[in-house]
Amino acid sequence: MSVDYTKLAVQGVRQLQPYVPGKPIEEVARELGLAPENIVKLASNENPLGPSSKVLEAIAKAQSELTRYPDSNGYSLKNALCAHLNVAFDQITLGNGSNDVLDLLARAFVVPGTEVVFSQYAFIVYPIVTQAVGGKAVVVPALEWGHDLDAMAKAVTERTAMVFLANPNNPTGTCFSRSQLVKFLEQLPEHVIVVLDEAYFEYVDEAEYPNGLLLQNDFPNLVVCRTFSKAYGLAGLRVGYAVASPEITDMLNRVRQPFNVSSMALAAAEAALHDQPYLTKACQINHEGMVQITSAFNTLSVNYIPSKGNFVTADFGEKAADINQQLLQQGVIVRPVANYGMARHLRISIGLPEENERFIEALKQIL
Repeated sequence: MSVDYTKLAVQGVRQLQPYVPGKPIEEVARELGLAPENIVKLASNENPLGPSSKVLEAIAKAQSELTRYPDSNGYSLKNALCAHLNVAFDQITLGNGSNDVLDLLARAFVVPGTEVVFSQYAFIVYPIVTQAVGGKAVVVPALEWGHDLDAMAKAVTERTAMVFLANPNNPTGTCFSRSQLVKFLEQLPEHVIVVLDEAYFEYVDEAEYPNGLLLQNDFPNLVVCRTFSKAYGLAGLRVGYAVASPEITDMLNRVRQPFNVSSMALAAAEAALHDQPYLTKACQINHEGMVQITSAFNTLSVNYIPSKGNFVTADFGEKAADINQQLLQQGVIVRPVANYGMARHLRISIGLPEENERFIEALKQIL
């Protein structure tokens, strides 16, 4: 080959490493010769309940229109979100998962040479989208595995275009309070766009936990991103959204690909939004599973980071990679987080009670 096509790519893209997802069940089954039905996946922060009956009914109904393009504006889902969230129609941008919306934000507002501030141990998509568009990542050291908002505010300069915040944070599960967030926002200049990633919003039930949407009137530079992939159980359909000022939303919809959310995904998300019993059950199972797993960690003297999400990250020391491999051999998939700079840790998603027990029993044997 006379041409090295890698050198023709955009510089930021050439230097990227692809996103590494949690291992799928099928891959582990192939690699280790295990029966798929005997494998438990606690790696990707998925909802273990499976889709609700209302979602399945909506998908079945949408199948009759699969020869048609989806509604590119997502009119019906946006209207449902407006009523549910008490926001205006022109504040919503739909995405193929919230990852899509994070990418849109970077493409719309970050230019080569400008800076993007985010925390150490924050969601790995933030540096990916920053580098892809030629932005300069400013990584602020974490405070007790979470966001050091005071230090992040000090890291903002005249060159800062955007700040990414995750609350709760993935992969550490840490949270900051409403007063901490307001103090942070008050320190920032209005031209800096603050992206508040609330992918795990529905799981948190604490008085001091901030709802970013309630702060947008005072801080028009605040963008809130949420998803249907976690508590609503639609990870396989990929639906996320951003709520922002009409001006920011207008820019996002200029770079958004047409038909970026499928017809079945739109229908399923609207049905999920109206299924409060399912959401309540999902959060209750998550709470009980968190107690189940962290109680086992306490018994086994395993240190972990207290989490407000649907996962918990634990410190297994120098043997983390080996323990992960042994868990795989027993048919239990968890998530190594060495790519986050946390080589001693494994992240465990909360599953159904019997799935959590499979993990606990496997871990007991290994330890």
